[in-house]
Amino acid sequence: MSQAKVDRYKKEKADRKKTMRKEKIMRNVKRCVAGVIVLAIVGWFGYSAYDLHSSNQERAVAEVNYDSVKDYLSTLSAE
Repeated sequence: MSQAKVDRYKKEKADRKKTMRKEKIMRNVKRCVAGVIVLAIVGWFGYSAYDLHSSNQERAVAEVNYDSVKDYLSTLSAE
């Protein structure tokens, strides 16, 4: 081996702990980002399914009887 290769190997060996630590941190960051993305996709899918299901349900319709209001208004205008 040439002296340059030996020096490079010694330098890499000396910095190996730093390099391994950086790689481990980056691997964990990538896992966290991937987990957040997967969680967002699953949440979006669940919300879409719920919204689709609730939109297919029949809605209750309320009917209002305005006869008493009409009677009251007609008595007011009659006087």
